[in-house]
Amino acid sequence: MDRKKLVLLLGALIIAIGTAFAARSMFAGGAAPTADAQTAAVPTGPRVLVAKRALTAGTIITADALGFQPWPEELVQDAYFIDGEADMNKLLGTVVRYPITAGEPVTQGSLVSPGDRGFLAAALGAGMRAITVPVSATTGVSGFIFPGDRVDLVLSQEIPAEDEGEPLRAAETIVRNLRVLATDQTTEKTTDENGKTVVTQFSTVTLEATPKIAEKISVAQKFGTISLALRPLADNPGDLERILASGNVAIPANATPEEEERLLKAAAGQPLDRTVSFVTGADVSRFQRSSVGVKPSRNDGAAAAPAAAPGAGGGGNAAPVYRGPSVRVTRGKDTTDTPVSTKAASGAMLSGQSEGLRRTGQVLPSAHATLIK
Repeated sequence: MDRKKLVLLLGALIIAIGTAFAARSMFAGGAAPTADAQTAAVPTGPRVLVAKRALTAGTIITADALGFQPWPEELVQDAYFIDGEADMNKLLGTVVRYPITAGEPVTQGSLVSPGDRGFLAAALGAGMRAITVPVSATTGVSGFIFPGDRVDLVLSQEIPAEDEGEPLRAAETIVRNLRVLATDQTTEKTTDENGKTVVTQFSTVTLEATPKIAEKISVAQKFGTISLALRPLADNPGDLERILASGNVAIPANATPEEEERLLKAAAGQPLDRTVSFVTGADVSRFQRSSVGVKPSRNDGAAAAPAAAPGAGGGGNAAPVYRGPSVRVTRGKDTTDTPVSTKAASGAMLSGQSEGLRRTGQVLPSAHATLIK
């Protein structure tokens, strides 16, 4: 091999070895601070009560809303609730007076206890009103309703008929998704010595509603009986979709996912009075009516026909509705229905004479006596 090439090869080898040592020293020097870096110091001070999630004004405190966590001793304030000094059970049922962010310590002035001045006003959301309705064991879900739950209101009533017939029995859901503020004068759940919730009977329920809905509930109490229907804890996607479709919720185009979730939760908590449903007696029993002024059929429970079909009975116009007893006369292939009094119908059945009783062109919605000649 040429001596010149050998010198160049040896020089390249020396440079490569030097570069390798330099790189090793560089990486070793950069890793050393990482190895010696200390982790963030964990607070060793007392455990203070903090919010586990964001709590808006008017939120009723439950066991899953607050919790204790260590806090730097030099930052502990006298207004904080300290673990071992504060009784968590006494805070259940209180109401948040000011908004509290997640992880923020809860102060004594930020909560309002039942019986304190302004407690119910603090529990109400902005623009909302409190209204009380009477309930019983049957209309109040047997006591299985607690403050913080959400209910629907069902109005049951009897509407008098236009004649002397049976009244129209109907029930309708007039308002949905109302928040329960209190049962009787209690705003917290009662627990036994084992920590289990005690179910108690109550005679009144205080609900949160908009001013317009509060007026509707006040009027509805004069119509009939109001029953509570307990809603599930999970949000109803159908109600949320109806709220979004109504345009009452405006989500900014540049809103963050957290802001969208906050707006949707606020919308899901609004009471609804536009999408109501109803049930009449005819939906429950075929022998009940579905509207005022129409008697159920004595034959099969079906509603009376509104009018005769055009051309029925030889006439070109619809005949008036007849609701009394009748005689059905069959002559060969032709059958006619004749309205008669009860006494006359009995006599026609016994004697077989129906010529003087026949009146064509009328519709019979009830039971028919039949005479075949």
